[in-house]
Amino acid sequence: MPTRRSILAAAGAALVLPSFARAQENQLTVDEVLYDPDAPILANPDGDVTVIEFFDYQCPFCWEAHPMLKSVAEADQGVRLVLKDWPVFGAPSVRAAQLGLGSVELDEYRAVNETLMNLEGRLSIERVEEAVTQHVPAERAMASYRDDRSRWDGLMQRNQMQAAAFGFRGTPSFVVGTTLFGGAIDRETLEAAIAATRRG
Repeated sequence: MPTRRSILAAAGAALVLPSFARAQENQLTVDEVLYDPDAPILANPDGDVTVIEFFDYQCPFCWEAHPMLKSVAEADQGVRLVLKDWPVFGAPSVRAAQLGLGSVELDEYRAVNETLMNLEGRLSIERVEEAVTQHVPAERAMASYRDDRSRWDGLMQRNQMQAAAFGFRGTPSFVVGTTLFGGAIDRETLEAAIAATRRG
């Protein structure tokens, strides 16, 4: 399991991809990526700079990034923070994504997301369901997911397609405006990317 020090060291080695060129080659538009109507938004839906994280609830680098992302969004009210589930670590990750998305219509997404992002270590389906039940019965969240399954399955398929189009190799990966970061980034890098996006 990576240590905090190794996680922070990796942040400085993020793969910076040049532009949306890969997305355009795959016939994706900027609006499709930045403004997917189904993707949960954690901060300011009307913000002037969109920051997207492709994440997995079992990813230790995502755990490390989560409080930093929230802090940046709290400090900069113009940040529109969007989360894109990309469950790459197996069945528990898929179940966590399903229950998280199922909690959207129950008005429990923020609480469920926060709890799941704080479950460090290897997850099991049972552990995920127990954590979600702190806020909403897991069976209710799963029923909500299944009630709108085409919407949520479609969202995760789009997330995966976009990640592949961008050449992302794993989680976390980020989009800031139209700048791509394939890997963990630190606060300084994120804030510089936000400022550069505003400058155009």
